[in-house]
Amino acid sequence: MAKISVFGAGTWGLAIAILLDQNGHDVTVWSAREADLAPLLAHREHAKLPGVPIRESITLTGDLEQAATAGTDLMVLAVASIYTRSIARRLKPYVRQDQVVVNVSKGIEEGTLCTLAEQIREELPQADVAVLSGPSHAEEVSRNMPTACVVGALSKKTAEYVQNLFMSPVFRVYTSPDILGIELGGSLKNVIALAAGMADGLGYGDNTKAALITRGMAEIARLGIAMGARAETLYGLSGIGDLIVTCASVHSRNRRAGVLIGQGATMQEAMDQVQMVVEGVYSAKAGRALAEKYQITMPIIEQVNQVLFEDKPAAQAVGQLMTRDRTQEHFSLPWD
Repeated sequence: MAKISVFGAGTWGLAIAILLDQNGHDVTVWSAREADLAPLLAHREHAKLPGVPIRESITLTGDLEQAATAGTDLMVLAVASIYTRSIARRLKPYVRQDQVVVNVSKGIEEGTLCTLAEQIREELPQADVAVLSGPSHAEEVSRNMPTACVVGALSKKTAEYVQNLFMSPVFRVYTSPDILGIELGGSLKNVIALAAGMADGLGYGDNTKAALITRGMAEIARLGIAMGARAETLYGLSGIGDLIVTCASVHSRNRRAGVLIGQGATMQEAMDQVQMVVEGVYSAKAGRALAEKYQITMPIIEQVNQVLFEDKPAAQAVGQLMTRDRTQEHFSLPWD
């Protein structure tokens, strides 16, 4: 049995906690907000995960020091990406040398263009930082629906340690050394999911969505490879796998926000209606900035930015994507 603390009491943090508790570990969950913690303590259930009990064996607390000292074997960061750096900074006094810290959130910091693992390493240089990602909606993981993810770490030993803690009959975990590829796939797929949602909101069909998923993956792969990620990672669970589920699922908050925007809502109106952090909105600007930095063409991500931040109608953005200059699908394929 390992002693594990999960920082973040949203649906994903709780789904992770429930999984680890079922695996027989001693789990503590920390929430930054008393308003969120009180109903969890009162009902042992999250309002957005109805019918999923939070067993009494899971400790719920708003005391950061209590949670940090409880997670002697593993700390799991499950806060929204915009809070990752600040929470890591607050944890610094409690993180020992070589403490394993696993990030399970997805995003890129807009100002610095740092991935979440890079932010954590900057704030917690003494930590052994890993990431867990893949097609894994909290609504399904918390209900024990079969799911597969990938854990990335700098060492095989750490990756296998985390793999062993999370692995269960309903949660399969693979290992990988490519932390960057895992994080880029998990972050940028949210921007493509916004586009897929916009297409749904406009009333377009399966052909449109398939095109967005496929060409969106091509954009992510071009950028990732230019940054040093591996193509195998981007075409694996944390890349194409996560992209498919986020673009298609009714559970996807990014897709839902995109649907509302496609139907005419502003970006802020869509975020207010979803009532959860829409990570793709924050990753969109970072994706565009990375494309400029590495001189990579990313037309879908560019158009999503224009819809979100420049008031371009979603239908006009689709029209511009469809009428771009003629081109070849794969330039690596030679003609005879």
